[in-house]
Amino acid sequence: MVQAPSLQAYRARLTHVEPLSREAERALALRHQAGDRDAGRRIVEACLPFVVAIALEYRRWGVPLEDIVQQGNVGLLRAVAKFDTTKDCRLATYAAYWIRAEIREYVVRGYRVVRLGTTKAERRALRAYRTTRETDPERLSKASGLSIDRVRSLLPLLQAREASLESTKDDHSPVIDRLAAAGPSPEDNASSSEALDRSRVAVRDALRELTDREKLIVRDRLMADEPRTLQDLGDELGVSKERVRQLEQRTLIKLRQRLRDLREILPSVA
Repeated sequence: MVQAPSLQAYRARLTHVEPLSREAERALALRHQAGDRDAGRRIVEACLPFVVAIALEYRRWGVPLEDIVQQGNVGLLRAVAKFDTTKDCRLATYAAYWIRAEIREYVVRGYRVVRLGTTKAERRALRAYRTTRETDPERLSKASGLSIDRVRSLLPLLQAREASLESTKDDHSPVIDRLAAAGPSPEDNASSSEALDRSRVAVRDALRELTDREKLIVRDRLMADEPRTLQDLGDELGVSKERVRQLEQRTLIKLRQRLRDLREILPSVA
């Protein structure tokens, strides 16, 4: 898809945006929650390249990419407003949920309209209905140029109105904010996902520091669905099974020491 010049210029400007560290992001988020608008602006700007990256995932939907980016920015603003600084989670991780939700609703809605208005006459009928809410087949037929029978077949689609998640009624909050969720909140999901990613990195780094013999013990004794016996490993390594037991205990101590930084994320590791 060829990008519009305005989008190309926008992306070029974003190449100069510096990402925020975890500490800087948290400090700005706290200031934003206290009413500092400039802090909120800085947080949003730091995440704009992330929005573009997600928007590119939807570029094949036939919707202008600049519109998708703009809708993703709406999701980012929602995320900033809802971001909970007490969670062990980066804003980008949490915002991805809201960015994708806004983009998906937008592109699906646009796709539905395109599917309905496949001809100029159908699009005229759609515009006439949206403008006047006219339901008389004869009048819509005259306004659009469609046959009365075709208008009658389209009317159920024109009149089908789905409740918007953003709509409000009687001064209540938007529907999306009042939907009950049976599962974990987006904050909890994002926090758990980030903690799991960090733990995987730490475990991988810890395993790199082990000797080949220690890695074999970890793989075949501690990580296997059916652990090998001490005697079996001893025969392969050319040592007694008691020596394998000692190596196993020493390896566990080394891993625990290496993973001590994960205690706040996964207390069971240490």
